[in-house]
Amino acid sequence: MSRILVIDDDRELCELLSDYLRPEGFEVEAVFDGEQGVARAISGDHGLVVLDVMLPGISGFEALRRIRDRSKIPVIMLTARGDDVDRIVGLEMGADDYLPKPFNPRELVARVRAIQRRAEPASAQERGEASGRLVVADVQLDTMARTVTRSGVPVELTAIEFSLLGELLRAAGKVVTRADLSRKVLGRGLSPYDRSIDVHVSSLRKKLGHEVEGLERIRTVRGIGYVYACAGSPGRDEGD
Repeated sequence: MSRILVIDDDRELCELLSDYLRPEGFEVEAVFDGEQGVARAISGDHGLVVLDVMLPGISGFEALRRIRDRSKIPVIMLTARGDDVDRIVGLEMGADDYLPKPFNPRELVARVRAIQRRAEPASAQERGEASGRLVVADVQLDTMARTVTRSGVPVELTAIEFSLLGELLRAAGKVVTRADLSRKVLGRGLSPYDRSIDVHVSSLRKKLGHEVEGLERIRTVRGIGYVYACAGSPGRDEGD
């Protein structure tokens, strides 16, 4: 995670980020077009990608699609401030987080640190689990190996999706608020109109299946948060 790839055609911004991130202990490589950025992102030489939406040649979205086809490397997308559509599309395509331009470099460092913590395997003792495994119905999550299976079949999740699923499984049958999920999974407080957690939940539903044992797998509790189904938990939907 200490090696960061920045894919952005704004050379001044790339230099600024390099100047700011290096004293924080990160090595930074800057690439100025999408095609080359994809090649470097899937090379395995980096721990995280900072990817701009607006790029010459292929767009940031196309670059993200190609990266996700080949790699689970964490990706933070840079979007235009106020462009909620770009943010949601990026998250739906597999970005771990987003940051609207212009931004304070300290905020980027905070986002990187949050993903860094999520990507590092935690000990079973740290997570309060005897074996390092969480098993709820057909899903098993191994916190040490950072693997997820559904009915024995591996499920590929991003670092953020993995952490989100872990929080939901630990509280299976109980409502977890969006604010708590944002704090624990994204490493920040829940801000108005931030749909990041909702989009990541939607992605989990698609990857794991919408139902388990006749119940809605991840149920929305309108205005509050989400509850992961377990034996005896109600299966009706309470809102979108």
